[in-house]
Amino acid sequence: MLIRAETPADAPAIHRLNELAFEQPAEADLVDALRLAARPFLSLVAAEEEGEIVGHICFTPVTVGDSQSSLSVAGLAPMAVLPGYQNQGIGSRLVETGLDECRRAGFTLAVVLGHPEYYPRFGFRPASAFGLRSEYDVPDPVFMALELFPGAAEGVSGLVRYHEAFAGV
Repeated sequence: MLIRAETPADAPAIHRLNELAFEQPAEADLVDALRLAARPFLSLVAAEEEGEIVGHICFTPVTVGDSQSSLSVAGLAPMAVLPGYQNQGIGSRLVETGLDECRRAGFTLAVVLGHPEYYPRFGFRPASAFGLRSEYDVPDPVFMALELFPGAAEGVSGLVRYHEAFAGV
């Protein structure tokens, strides 16, 4: 299994993968919109030896509070694995590699709206512990944050807003 940055030729397979994994086109359309509009756009795929793309993860910038801060926060969304390949560690490898790439790209924090039983294994914890809250009305345990560098969240608080493309999901 190879985890690598997406290439332009991967876009159709990534779209199909997200449609199949989420059983609807919304997340696939979101990735297409983010690819065009979000900067930076950090997108990784998991590919089998034969080249079939079986997993995908995406990170894009989010804003915190008044967005005048020098804080650089990545929003993890979406992450998908083809149904026939789930529960084999592919998602975990995508998350771990993606977080490493976020660090290299200069992000200091990462946030995710996700399963509270899954993301804590990577160090995510409720974002409210950092004084962060989601722009979406979601239960506290599903909105999580992770310091990509120790102490990165010190003195940070406020409303986290995702890229405007998320409004279509």
